[in-house]
Amino acid sequence: MGISENINDILLDIKKLSPDPEKVNLVAVTKYVDIETIKEVLKGGAHILGENKVQVLTKKYEELSSYSINHKWHFIGNLQKNKVKYIARFIDMIHSINKLSLAEEINKRAKEHNRVIEVLIEINLFQEDSKEGYDYQDFLNDIPALLSLENIKIKGLMTMAPYTDNEDFIRNGFKKLRELKDELNILYFNDSLTELSMGMSNDYKLALEEGATLIRVGSKIFE
Repeated sequence: MGISENINDILLDIKKLSPDPEKVNLVAVTKYVDIETIKEVLKGGAHILGENKVQVLTKKYEELSSYSINHKWHFIGNLQKNKVKYIARFIDMIHSINKLSLAEEINKRAKEHNRVIEVLIEINLFQEDSKEGYDYQDFLNDIPALLSLENIKIKGLMTMAPYTDNEDFIRNGFKKLRELKDELNILYFNDSLTELSMGMSNDYKLALEEGATLIRVGSKIFE
């Protein structure tokens, strides 16, 4: 199977498994592949590219900036505040807001470039010490301050499931994130939260069934 065939299989899974497939986008995680391979990804029909290291992302952005197939860049990893300035001029979405100070830095850098950057709030839903992400109560406490930042737009929530064979545990976590989005839309966001970034190569099918709108898939594309 080639890259195009693998992407097509994932797109078929979206149509088959998601309750709302037209709202779902595939984020192709390209952190381990070179520019020529990324071009194959774009030709295969995946037009959102996800990276988790700023230095690698900026290099690939420059190398692909004049490429004929339109594409977007999403930052999907843990983002350090001192690195925001390098991607603020071009990044389309940041998946991993896990503290107010990071959101404030993104807002500051976006303003310097006269941009509004779309972001997702990362929730440490599975309470893993090894994972980044907001504690949900801390996020609730920060919502007024976050909503005052004019150069970021909070589009939804993101989480990372643990590596486990317990599918019920993972599914319940994804379901909980969807329920939190619905609750937050009622209480604070007036239905402006539209995105749920959840699910990777090993669990994206469960995520789709539970309402994911962004799935972050890497190894499944390149296997």
